[in-house]
Amino acid sequence: MKREYFLISLFFLIAAAILTLFYQIIVPFFAPITWAAVFVIIFYPLYEKLLARIKRKGLTAVTMCVLIVVLIIGPITYLFVAVVYQAAGAVTKVNELYNSGELNQWLNIDIPMWQAGKEKLSQYYDISQIKFDEIARDAINKVSGVVLNQTTWLVANGTKAVFYFGLMIFAMFYFFRDGEKIIAKIRRLLPLNNSQIETTFSELRDVVQATMYGGLVIALLQGVLGGILFAVMGIPSSVFWGAVMAFLALIPLVGAFIVYVPAGIIMMVSGSMIKGLVIIAIGMIIISQVDNVVRPLLISGKTSLHPLLLFFTILGGISMFGLLGIVVGPMIAAAFTILLRVFEMRLHPDENENNGKLAKTEI
Repeated sequence: MKREYFLISLFFLIAAAILTLFYQIIVPFFAPITWAAVFVIIFYPLYEKLLARIKRKGLTAVTMCVLIVVLIIGPITYLFVAVVYQAAGAVTKVNELYNSGELNQWLNIDIPMWQAGKEKLSQYYDISQIKFDEIARDAINKVSGVVLNQTTWLVANGTKAVFYFGLMIFAMFYFFRDGEKIIAKIRRLLPLNNSQIETTFSELRDVVQATMYGGLVIALLQGVLGGILFAVMGIPSSVFWGAVMAFLALIPLVGAFIVYVPAGIIMMVSGSMIKGLVIIAIGMIIISQVDNVVRPLLISGKTSLHPLLLFFTILGGISMFGLLGIVVGPMIAAAFTILLRVFEMRLHPDENENNGKLAKTEI
């Protein structure tokens, strides 16, 4: 018996050493592999439709990679360059307004409801101590700093960035072509019966796709609409502000209104009453309603993460992985919820067999 324990301990020790070495080998390429996985998850339904027509996995995978590079990554790269350029301009402009005192004048808006609220709050706290112009300036500087830091890395590591881009395309090709084989191997390692495995993978697929479509795609759409609105209304750095709206739209309970409502109010205070009203009206009627109209079309019948869990996983993902954390955080949360589901299946196998596949509700 002692010999058996020794052999088992030795096996787990060797397995742990191999897993550690494998992790150290793979972790430098985490970013390109993850981005490849994200694009494959988002566009896999389109891949399946093309595969039904082309009939050849390799050719279909190449076609998908070309489409993603030309139609998605190309425009995103162009927009990223525009955002970087306009972010620097926005920081300069806000600092100029702050130094001249004009920013403080804009933020001290003479609105009866606002003034009444300030008077009530002043009984408990001296609101005059709050420097709204400093808060606004620091917020813009921090948001722009994230973008500019990414740009600094790209400029300083140009060759590495190109290499990572090539690795991402390379990984995308194999994920598209051999994705079913990879999933089949993972299925065989799960300690579940066939029906439980089907339930697990079905829920995992729905959670990830719902999170991507219901979060990332809708946020991008709101950002694009917001940027177009600002450009039409003649607001400077419209691409940058569109990117900010897209980022805020990703965060539950926040949203793009944090940008377009103050912008509309500032326009009205500055004398452009019609433009300000149009910005707020279109923002509320179109931009903010995109979530309510488009989300049911994209994720109808699919499971999604709870807004509270999504909120913390996005913030935690950004803290840990930078901009990549916007998508990595929710994906890790989705995997975590399904892991809990696996434990539930193992603890209550009879209950799951009797109930069959669970109804799709919000996790």
